Amino acid sequence: MATVIFDVDDTLYDQLVPFKQAYEKNFSFRNIPIEELFSLSRRYSDQVFDKTTKGLLSLSDMQIYRIRNAFKHFGVAITDEQGRNFQIDYQMNQERIRLLPEMKDALNSCSKNGIQLGIITNGPADHQMKKIKALGLNKWIPDTNIFVSGKLGFSKPDLNIFQYAEKAMRLNRETTYYVGDSFVNDIIGAQKAGWKAVWVNRRNSTKTDCDIIPDYIVNNHETMNRFIDSLICIEKQSF
Repeated sequence: MATVIFDVDDTLYDQLVPFKQAYEKNFSFRNIPIEELFSLSRRYSDQVFDKTTKGLLSLSDMQIYRIRNAFKHFGVAITDEQGRNFQIDYQMNQERIRLLPEMKDALNSCSKNGIQLGIITNGPADHQMKKIKALGLNKWIPDTNIFVSGKLGFSKPDLNIFQYAEKAMRLNRETTYYVGDSFVNDIIGAQKAGWKAVWVNRRNSTKTDCDIIPDYIVNNHETMNRFIDSLICIEKQSF
């Protein structure tokens, strides 16, 4: 049986939407491209995420760090209070997120065709579970197939989190597909685990390792449908 496991942030929903809403409420700087600001904040977050996981940097300090440094890239300085207020609104907006249409279609198609589904996501357990609830993912995915780094104590791209899910779900590596937007965390992590990797690259990011080649690249509704259709076709041929 084939299995598709999804990342959450910027994979199942567009993380730029709540980010932009929080930006527009808290800042009025001109000539700052919000999408680039968002991408930079994600990059700075990834840089110190391991420190946060290990308790060397508080979650609040990490959140302020990433947005302050993203603004700094454009020569703009913000205070800790501004960073904190932005984060409060950002998190509130994330409780109103919605599944992207192509991802809802993918979940429905997989469910109807007997493809097992799961989630592996990085982040604090309570925060990530709120997003999972807001997206209504339990309609397709049971709690036993949801793995959150903040609960487990290790995070992507650490091989341990993939192996933990593999054991818990009794996965066949050859028929397990991981779908995510982060090249380092999702694509490199999944391939090191021996899984097939599906790169959600809507923002045309560049690869960080030229030697790693995703098994599939998804950048719009059409390419996501194509991937799921090919997977369903393979699954039917295996019977």
